Amino acid sequence: MAQQGQGETTGRIGKVVIVGGGTAGWMTASYLVAAFGDRVDVTLVESGRVGTIGVGEATFSDIRHFFEFLQLEEKDWMPACNATYKLAVRFENWREPGHHFYHPFEQLRSVDGFPLTDWWLRHPTTTRFDTDCFVMASLCDANRSPRYLDGTLIDQDFVERGDKPLARSTIAEFQGAQFPYAYHFEASLLAEFLRDYATERGVRHVVDDVLDVERDHRGWIERLRTEEHGAVGGDLFVDCTGFKGLLINKALGEPFESYQDSLPNDSAVALQVPLDMDREPLRPCTTATAQDAGWIWTIPLISRVGTGYVYARDYLDPEEAERTLREFVGPEAADVPANHIRMRIGRTRRSWVNNCVAIGLSSGFVEPLESTGIFFIHHAIEQLVKFFPGGDWDPSLRKLYNNSVAHVMDGVREFLVLHYRGAKRADNQYWRDTKTREVPEALAERMARWQSKLPDSETVFPYYHGLPPYSYNCILLGTGGIPVRPSPALDIADEKAALLEFQAIRDKARRLVEELPTQNEYFAAMRAQVQS
Repeated sequence: MAQQGQGETTGRIGKVVIVGGGTAGWMTASYLVAAFGDRVDVTLVESGRVGTIGVGEATFSDIRHFFEFLQLEEKDWMPACNATYKLAVRFENWREPGHHFYHPFEQLRSVDGFPLTDWWLRHPTTTRFDTDCFVMASLCDANRSPRYLDGTLIDQDFVERGDKPLARSTIAEFQGAQFPYAYHFEASLLAEFLRDYATERGVRHVVDDVLDVERDHRGWIERLRTEEHGAVGGDLFVDCTGFKGLLINKALGEPFESYQDSLPNDSAVALQVPLDMDREPLRPCTTATAQDAGWIWTIPLISRVGTGYVYARDYLDPEEAERTLREFVGPEAADVPANHIRMRIGRTRRSWVNNCVAIGLSSGFVEPLESTGIFFIHHAIEQLVKFFPGGDWDPSLRKLYNNSVAHVMDGVREFLVLHYRGAKRADNQYWRDTKTREVPEALAERMARWQSKLPDSETVFPYYHGLPPYSYNCILLGTGGIPVRPSPALDIADEKAALLEFQAIRDKARRLVEELPTQNEYFAAMRAQVQS
């Protein structure tokens, strides 16, 4: 190892050992080998007997940077992972039964210095803020692809590079630049695809059970003791062992800080339901449908739908949750096995301790209401590369990493709490309790401000957490439980330019709905091209 006695180090970090496979492990392995090539030796150790959660199937739009960094085009990986496009999150029944709204991947336009959402509050052209202020909402309602059949991207604010070779990009470089879609994919298939990608580029894959984690006199991890391969030593160890936290929590004793005082949903039951693309439309969004004790996700993939009920055991038992989910899905769920999951909601206090970095569920997790699980993984990997240690193990790099990861998770926590506090529905004890449950103090102050002025860059969570101010606007306007009002300045401002912008959005949406193929049509063409 690089350590040479207490407090003394030499050389550089040459060997990384990742413990755990799944999405987190193989995303980490593939990214490290893409970043460092053979200058860092990467070994991934995973048990052949421990299954993965495997339900993280929706993403942020920032995930495109991950694939670009690996120099992968969509045609290279999407068919192998049964992937589809995601233009938004669709929320159903959060305000009242039968109501829905979208949180889209689209920059919010401004007119005369005021966001369109402010203008909409003052001059609502319809009752739908999402279709009035965003093009993507109409595309979702019509099940449209964001690309034409020849692969051309819709003319959004984001401009693609065209025929130029893929260039590596990161989240940090493009903060504030909103790409118009994210992805749905089968998490298990993505892990398999990235396993092949990583091992073909030199990552050593060890399938074995870890029996012990051996530490040196300082408490740093020195080696793993495995059942069949003996000792596996390294310089830097990455914990991708899921909620178990084998290295970070169990071996190193780093405490876990729960978020459940404000986010009580601690369980889920999931189904993988067959889908016939010839008969069923592929909706280009993740759907979150509010239920009596939580919400149900619906994620359309090629050949199946991933669906699950996220709920709080204080209000609902697992058997009733499964019955509710099966009834929601209908006859197609009759013979589909259910996967019950206990979720650990919160974050490990420090995700990097000594020479161990936790990535994925071992680092932290919130319920998947805004598809943040894979975003957490991607962000953490980028930060690990950014703050990758040298032979001196500069503690400042660990501190910078830990601050960045903690800020992302704490910010997302605030955003998710807003969904529940903002939901207008209060038809049972679960939903009534969402209005009185403790919220982070800073969020309470922010929500009070937002009642006078919609969120902007100066009044949302102040550190990067992946969610721009317009996202908060969408949740406040969509859920409808927190009173908001337009800026008083708009009472006397000239609204002509804003009304013209609303009309331009309607015209563009109408044109794109007419021109674009459905998701079914687009992916049938893509898969036929790949197979030919």
